[in-house]
Amino acid sequence: MGSPSNQDQAADGHRGRVLLTGANGFTGKYVRAELEAAGYSVCGALVGAARGSHETTLDITSLDDCRRVIDKVRPDFLVHLAAISFVAHADADAFYRVNVIGTMNLLQAISDTGAPVKRVLVASSANVYGNATAGVIAETQPPQPVNHYAASKLAMEHLVRTWSDRLPIVISRPFNYTGVGQQPNFLVPKIVSHFASNASVIELGNLDVERDFSDVRMVAHAYHGLLENDCAGETVNVCTGQPYSLRSIIEMMQDIAGYQIEVRVNPAFVRQSEVKTLVGSPDKLRSIVPDLNPIPLQETLRWMYAAGIGQ
Repeated sequence: MGSPSNQDQAADGHRGRVLLTGANGFTGKYVRAELEAAGYSVCGALVGAARGSHETTLDITSLDDCRRVIDKVRPDFLVHLAAISFVAHADADAFYRVNVIGTMNLLQAISDTGAPVKRVLVASSANVYGNATAGVIAETQPPQPVNHYAASKLAMEHLVRTWSDRLPIVISRPFNYTGVGQQPNFLVPKIVSHFASNASVIELGNLDVERDFSDVRMVAHAYHGLLENDCAGETVNVCTGQPYSLRSIIEMMQDIAGYQIEVRVNPAFVRQSEVKTLVGSPDKLRSIVPDLNPIPLQETLRWMYAAGIGQ
């Protein structure tokens, strides 16, 4: 299958209609801006009330509602970001109801309505790798999820692949990423917000946990590239290949803010099933989206700090 974009579409400024689930979420806002800037028409599917002609309400746990929205929008592309994404979310059932059943409902609705979709991008998570010990993790690493969030995403992946012979699907496995607008219950915005408010003390869990942190703007660009390039049937890490410990992030923020903060390790913040190191191989992503340039984490932190995130 060739690239969905072509010269004629680019010439008239319309690259196609995208249905974007999770459009009002942290990632969705950046993906929408990226795609609209590239000439796509984006219809955002929201859990709450729609606020304009480019938005629609959607309950992905309802197959009937998914059929209604797919039939109404008739998208050329589906970018599916809607999910329960906070690992410590209290309702275990919700992970499977939303992340697994909700995704299946969307794919079934595409089939039932006969929507001529050229690409379906489904966001999974690098959390499916669990406590992998392979160093830099490639897509061939066997998954070993250690929490409900990761288990629900892996179950979703397996079921999504049963549709690969009928729909042009690509599965992304984003590693950690951050940026302006991410909720403060995630680690990096929590750290940045403490410095932005001149806090003298911060309580964290294991400071030596290492993660591959991308900038959300790079993630949005990666998703754009996965829509436009010939990668149907692939599972692709979205990452930089560069690990950072929480301790190193604290040190970067101390340089940016110009003061030292007292770090207290709170045992309540140390998860029993903590994934110690999670670093991805970006080789496949770079082969598909060769113009993708990672944004250094220090630059991302400066951007977040300048925006006064958390205030």
